[in-house]
Amino acid sequence: MKVNDDQAKPEQPETGALTKSLAREIVETILLALILYLLINAVTVRVRVDGTSMVPTLQNNELVVIYRLAYHFGQDPQRGDIIVFDSINRPDDELIKRIIGLPGDEIVIRGGQVLVNGDPLEEAYIAAAPEYSGSWQVTEEKLFVLGDNRNVSSDSHVWGLLPLDEVVGKAIFVYWPIDEIGVINKDLVYAEDQ
Repeated sequence: MKVNDDQAKPEQPETGALTKSLAREIVETILLALILYLLINAVTVRVRVDGTSMVPTLQNNELVVIYRLAYHFGQDPQRGDIIVFDSINRPDDELIKRIIGLPGDEIVIRGGQVLVNGDPLEEAYIAAAPEYSGSWQVTEEKLFVLGDNRNVSSDSHVWGLLPLDEVVGKAIFVYWPIDEIGVINKDLVYAEDQ
C-alpha cells in the first residue's frame, strides 16, 4: 500500500515557541496581578480591630476593609461613619471609631445621652450609655468621634477633637471571621426620627 505524500501533516509547534508563549502568559498574568494589587491597595487598606472599644458593632480581631478614598472627590465625612485614623497619642497606631460630630457641631453628653446640636441620638448600636458628661464645640477641620463601647473607649471625650487630616478612611466591610462577613452600616438615628 502506498502512502499519499500529498496529505498535509499538521504542523507541530516548536518546543521553543511553546516555551516562549508560556513564559509570556506567565509574565502577563504576574503583571496583571501586580497592577490589580497596587490598585486595590491604592483604594483600600485592610485592618484588624484591636480591642473592644467598638463592641458590639465590631469585635476584637475582626478584619475590616477601609475605603481610603471615601472623603476625596468632594465627599465629606458623615455622622455615623465608622472611620480609621492615626492615633493622636500614639502615631504608629491606628484607631477605629464612629463619627458623632462634624465641624460646627456642638456635642453634649449628660445623663447617659449624646446630644448633637441639642438633638438626642438614638444609639441602639452602643454597648451601654455613657457614664461621663461634657460638652465640646467641633471646630473647622476637626471631628468628634466615640467608640460604640462608650465606657471603655479612648476617644474624643478623653483626648479631644480629631484632626480631619488624620483620617485614613471609612470602614465599609468586615471580611473575617466568616460568620461576621458583611457591610458596615451607619445606624446613626436622631431620637425625633423614630
